[in-house]
Amino acid sequence: MESPLSHPAMVALSLLLLVALYLARRAVLGKKRRYPPVAGTMFHQLLNFGRLLEYHTELSRKYRTFRMLTPTCNYVYTVEPANVEHILKTNFANYGKGPMTHDVLEDLLGDGIFNVDGGMWRQQRKVASLEFSTRVLRDYSSAVFRDTAAELAGILERGPAAKGRERVDMQDLLMRATLDSFFRVGFGVNLGVLSGSSKEGLVFARAFDDASEQVLFRFFDLLWKVKRFLNISSEATMKQSIRTINDFVYSIIYRKIEQMSREQHEFAKKEDILSRFLLEREKDPGCFDNKYIRDIILNFVIAGRDTTAGTLSWFLYAVCKNQRVQDKIAREVRDATTGDRDVGVQDFSSFLTEDAINKMQYLHAALTETLRLYPGVPLDVKYCFSDDTLPDGHAVKKGDMVNYQPYPMGRMKFLWGDDAEEFKPERWLDDSGMFVAESPFKFTAFQAGPRICLGKEFAYRQMKIVSAVLLYFFRFEMWDDDATVGYRPMLTLKMDGPFYLRALAR
Repeated sequence: MESPLSHPAMVALSLLLLVALYLARRAVLGKKRRYPPVAGTMFHQLLNFGRLLEYHTELSRKYRTFRMLTPTCNYVYTVEPANVEHILKTNFANYGKGPMTHDVLEDLLGDGIFNVDGGMWRQQRKVASLEFSTRVLRDYSSAVFRDTAAELAGILERGPAAKGRERVDMQDLLMRATLDSFFRVGFGVNLGVLSGSSKEGLVFARAFDDASEQVLFRFFDLLWKVKRFLNISSEATMKQSIRTINDFVYSIIYRKIEQMSREQHEFAKKEDILSRFLLEREKDPGCFDNKYIRDIILNFVIAGRDTTAGTLSWFLYAVCKNQRVQDKIAREVRDATTGDRDVGVQDFSSFLTEDAINKMQYLHAALTETLRLYPGVPLDVKYCFSDDTLPDGHAVKKGDMVNYQPYPMGRMKFLWGDDAEEFKPERWLDDSGMFVAESPFKFTAFQAGPRICLGKEFAYRQMKIVSAVLLYFFRFEMWDDDATVGYRPMLTLKMDGPFYLRALAR
């Protein structure tokens, strides 16, 4: 990623332009409406791009609601739960993806559910909602998650890794595992990425990560369209990433269409999400084409693979830093499954029943605490369709990009107390040890309102199964206690670089 500092003249000129625009707006608007305080410009965000979330957290502690100036609109940011509820629920119709976000994300997400409003959004949500509500998907997905978790544990169990003599890049293994399981559940395809039998899947995953980083950068890069037109710099890399992604996804679609044409039973066709959408097309061949299917697939990938794998990585990081929590979870998993009986990796899956998983209240709290501090989507932006006033009294204008901020919100003392930055699963439990949920407008990891994440319970089930298997068989420690773990600036919160752990057999 090129540095914005390589264009000092451009930065200086643009800053002068922004100041002039701001003064002109103030002269026109006068004091009729109270706009959020100006905390900086988009160029300050560019300069802090590598630590963007910390930068926003610092500003949020100071202002709670603020705006950053751009040449065309305000970028408004808030951590106030009342504002979040207003944006996501009370005045839902006034805040959507809008033209700018769709334009920025179109190369990657196209017309998928996370990048559209109106009829397209309602159609995809309706079909996906039907799929996520079926017992068939729940049972099928649980079986897939157990199989993948057992395969992952088997990899760790073999060789010197289980004796602590070899470091393990757990983020890489978790990304592979969730990619495999999600493609089986979502699209009925066995990739074999975890076992290493599929190189294409790994190439796709790398291209997807690169593209995710670039589309985030576009929000702060005034020249991205020029670069794309000229096919230079970061946009040339983006073009190659999209080509790799498209080749892979279209091959999945064609393979699935061929498979479905051979199927004799409707039941088999409906096991996965992709089949459901293809069946919808059979009913109405003109409703959408393969490009639309491609967009739908990639939107589900970013929701089902990226966020889950990222959360599991941050979860292991948190419990390695808090061994007391890790041991308590391991004890709870054993109590809920095998008790004092020891079983092998393959046999353990049969003990992970729905009832056993529901008993793991402390594990559920620990995963939720992970999401509070390390939310899968750290920032989420909405387009303001008409002038509005937020509950905290701040005005927003038509065309403003209004952001609520899950990552900074998890670190606000006014929301979580003086220990807001501590990893403390107990904050989610009542006196009897039962999990107690918070308002989704305070804990925003799964959005809220009409766009609340359809796969919330799906994601929790997968994370609990994988976590339970890993902590039943292994005790994890940081390979280097002094190592710092950062994040890569992307649409989702992914660790930057390898995440090396020591996996010791329990």
